[in-house]
Amino acid sequence: MNLNKVFILGNLTRDPERRNLPSGQPVTSFGIATNRFFNDKQGQKQQEVEFHNVTTFGRLAEISSQYLQKGSLVLIEGRLRTSSWQDSSGNKHFKTEIIANNLQLGPRRATQEQTQTNSDKDIPVSDKDIPVIEENSNSPTNPTGDEDEKEEIDISKIPF
Repeated sequence: MNLNKVFILGNLTRDPERRNLPSGQPVTSFGIATNRFFNDKQGQKQQEVEFHNVTTFGRLAEISSQYLQKGSLVLIEGRLRTSSWQDSSGNKHFKTEIIANNLQLGPRRATQEQTQTNSDKDIPVSDKDIPVIEENSNSPTNPTGDEDEKEEIDISKIPF
């Protein structure tokens, strides 16, 4: 039995870049940075940053291009894919990326105007406020993807 599964939680390093395949299927690519904190041999706290390339297809590509932006916190579940190619000089290159199957949006960053109007209110973000969006679902309110329950995403119903 084999398993190729990846979970990462991090912040986008750039805005998503959306394009379409020749078949018309949307594809979105973006980068995510994850941090690791540890103590070195001298006991000094150190930070290590790892950068990941993520690609989404179909409905996930539409959602990620619409709701994610540089700095957004996101949880990605997917698989690793490594591509290789040879350039015109004969050098072989490799690229490893994460193909997302599920995406969970983090809390929306408040704008300065929202921060000023809500400065007296500390509104906690619960797990119920963050929608889980799966590759084969058609909306955050229809995670099973059942045809009978399809509905368009209403931006006013998104909790952030």
